[in-house]
Amino acid sequence: MEYRQGGRPSNPLDRKIIEIVDRLKSGKPSSKLILILPFLFLLIGAFSSFYKVDTEETGVLLRFGRFSSLAEPGLHMKFPFGIDRVYKAKTGRNLKEEFGFRTLQAGVRTTYTKRNLEDESLTLTGDLNVSDVEWIVQYQITGPFKYLFRIDNPEETIRDVAEAMVRKVVGNSNVSEVLTTERAMLADNIQKDLQKILNSYDIGVRIVTVKFQDVNPPDPVKAAFNEVNEAEQQKESLIFQAREQYNREVPKARGVARSAIQQAEGYAIERTNKARGETNRFLALYTEYRKAPEVTRQRLYLETLETILPKLDEVYVMDQAGAGALPLLQLRTEKKGDRQ
Repeated sequence: MEYRQGGRPSNPLDRKIIEIVDRLKSGKPSSKLILILPFLFLLIGAFSSFYKVDTEETGVLLRFGRFSSLAEPGLHMKFPFGIDRVYKAKTGRNLKEEFGFRTLQAGVRTTYTKRNLEDESLTLTGDLNVSDVEWIVQYQITGPFKYLFRIDNPEETIRDVAEAMVRKVVGNSNVSEVLTTERAMLADNIQKDLQKILNSYDIGVRIVTVKFQDVNPPDPVKAAFNEVNEAEQQKESLIFQAREQYNREVPKARGVARSAIQQAEGYAIERTNKARGETNRFLALYTEYRKAPEVTRQRLYLETLETILPKLDEVYVMDQAGAGALPLLQLRTEKKGDRQ
């Protein structure tokens, strides 16, 4: 016989046998019933020797009440008449528990309800504010035998532990973290704590995700909290703009500074090389001067006049006695204004 969780047969034919047995216990059976009964038991035994495990399910086979084996999806055989009992767990899909709301109809336009669920959703934060929190817990059955037989009601256990973890984590946070910036981090902390506790219960469950669906302040203060939320978003926007400006201006300033440094270094090298050249020229001239002072002095004098005289407008050559300018030397420079 194939049994549902709870001990009742899932096959209508098995239930009919139980009814016949109950009738036999209540009164004296007829001869016709006695003749039919063995054939009926053989027929029921043949039919109850097969069971099917659907896709996304895993069957747990108990023999005389002890764990025997696990059954994969497909058609299987077992001992009839209660020797083997099969219980099924949905191990191939993610199961979901909803808190603060319920899904009425899933589809393209999913409909929800929050009626009479305020006790689940209203949560007190660490700064003594009330938040309306809706969340989901998705989990997967990894140990079907543990899930079915370790505790009496695993779904309610998961719900109770999840609700306790959410109230604990939200109760240790302030309302702004719950409503705005830290929501994802809080959900991650809840998932870790929930998994740790369920592992200690050893019920064969893996938490896939904990996600806040909707977090709102209560209606009387919703407008004020929305303003706070908008201010937080504006703050984040301004921070991003400032970082963008920083990333644009700082590299530009660094480039200008590097260019100025390179120009200064080039100017320093130029001035140093020029000073070295002047020094070397002076030392070479001094060496020549020591060899022939008079000649060198005369050459320097002439080279200096050669440089200065072209820059003068008028040149007067005087004798040593100061008698006057030499009359025969035409040394007056011709200016542009004197040309005809």
